[in-house]
Amino acid sequence: MKRFMVQSLSTLGMAIPPVSCACTIAGSDPSGGAGIQSDIRTFSALGVLGLSVITAVTSQTPKNVRGIWNVPEDAIRSQLMVLLEDFDVMAFKTGMLPDRGAVAAVVWSVPKDIPLVVDPVMVSSSGRPLMDPEALSELIEKLVPRAMLVTPNLPEAEVLSGSGPIRTVDEMRAAGRNIMMKGPSYVLVKGGHLPKGNGVVPDVLIGHEGEWVFSGECMPYETHGSGCCLSAAICGHLALGKDVPSACAAAKEFVGNAINGAFTTNSGYHMVNPGYGGGIT
Repeated sequence: MKRFMVQSLSTLGMAIPPVSCACTIAGSDPSGGAGIQSDIRTFSALGVLGLSVITAVTSQTPKNVRGIWNVPEDAIRSQLMVLLEDFDVMAFKTGMLPDRGAVAAVVWSVPKDIPLVVDPVMVSSSGRPLMDPEALSELIEKLVPRAMLVTPNLPEAEVLSGSGPIRTVDEMRAAGRNIMMKGPSYVLVKGGHLPKGNGVVPDVLIGHEGEWVFSGECMPYETHGSGCCLSAAICGHLALGKDVPSACAAAKEFVGNAINGAFTTNSGYHMVNPGYGGGIT
């Protein structure tokens, strides 16, 4: 009977290279298509160590959300503090913050000198509200001003900016500028909900030093988890040292590949596959 011995790099006298850490603060999606599970897979595909803080447990698939159980504020704070004690977190991202306590925990626990990507998740892809009104007010007043980057889709940008319907790239720019006035360093307005016309999906990044448009292929199907995957990829690239415009450009390419390689559920719904995201660019 043959025996195999596995030796670590340290026992062989070789240095183990350091790994950048990124942390997602979001809800659990048991289908793996969005939320914590998708974020961790995205970080892993980028070669980043993924840490996680769970804000809610959900019972869902891409088809529907059957139940939501919020994690108490003190439990969210405790998760954050124990990670900060033992890891050098290079970037944070938020996803589902279902109630005021969840938002407050992030505001008071995430260090101000670490890049923070705020994905203002308000409604599930199946249409269920994921944030109560008090949480939304707290997010707009306290968390958005703290963010390095906010990544709303069009319905979220309409809420955050207070503007009317957004149907054009120029209206995306205007909404992004309005959100910038609330304090974040950058705003990325995602164009996935624009009327489908020329087969291209534009995302518009607004910053104090300029504006950028990142275009991707329009797929013939809706994909569960694309917003989570995009914000996680941006967070991962920030953890690797990229600036915000470069991180957004790389993440746009990554999520395009993840959508092209989407999984299909038994019900016929599609969800992103970060394993096809293309890795580090």
